[in-house]
Amino acid sequence: MTHEPNAAPGLPASVLRSVRRLTQRRGRDLTGTFLAEGRQAVREALAAKGLVQELIVDDVDKHADLIVGTDVPIWHATVAQMRQLSDTVTPQGIIAVCRQLEFGWEDIADARLVVICAQVRDPGNAGTVIRCADAFGADGVILTTGSVEIYNPKTVRSTVGSLFHMPILTGVPLTDAVAKVKAQGMTVLAADGEGDALDLKAAAGELSGPIAWIMGNEAWGLPEEDARLADEVVAVPMWGQAESLNLSSAAAVCLYATASAQRREGGSHVRA
Repeated sequence: MTHEPNAAPGLPASVLRSVRRLTQRRGRDLTGTFLAEGRQAVREALAAKGLVQELIVDDVDKHADLIVGTDVPIWHATVAQMRQLSDTVTPQGIIAVCRQLEFGWEDIADARLVVICAQVRDPGNAGTVIRCADAFGADGVILTTGSVEIYNPKTVRSTVGSLFHMPILTGVPLTDAVAKVKAQGMTVLAADGEGDALDLKAAAGELSGPIAWIMGNEAWGLPEEDARLADEVVAVPMWGQAESLNLSSAAAVCLYATASAQRREGGSHVRA
């Protein structure tokens, strides 16, 4: 069944209020829903069957390729209303109201590559790490207690749809996360500038097994007590004059090196 958008632009006041509540965490927590904004995010959300509950567009014709044939209600908003719902300066004019995802440890039980974000609080960094994890074929991401909310609009936007591609566990104490992945036979490596520089070629054998990477907070990195939880603390080697890499750049390097080593050793392990 296809739901045609309301003919005249303009959300009913009750709909506008209910969707606006989802721009705040309290509203998301109360309803178990969140907003995915932008064409790519909406495309990926629609591909994950059963997640999208409503679509809101400001130009039906512009987004016809995404909304024609969908089986969810479609609302035609004014440009002014869309600005009230958007988290960006220049909205793309399409937003999906999505059901929150639910994952548990069983979803990463056979994981070979996992990222643990330890108190990563910047929405853009968390979202970009998730996108990197998706790009390099990781089997899941864990956001520990103290990390940014996964459904923060900036986090969702920064994933560019990768949020819908893999299991993401949230609110897990770091000690529990490390204990769990170690029990699954994973080696835990912590990325920290104070660690020994990792020789990516020499470490290929070490990286070819199941690996969980701990990525620390943007501002203070990994406290000593957290670093001690890892099997090894390593630093990304740098040969230029930059003082350090930011979190998402370091994550990209570590994930690429690990995924490459794993594929050389045992072939592709693309997620099912």
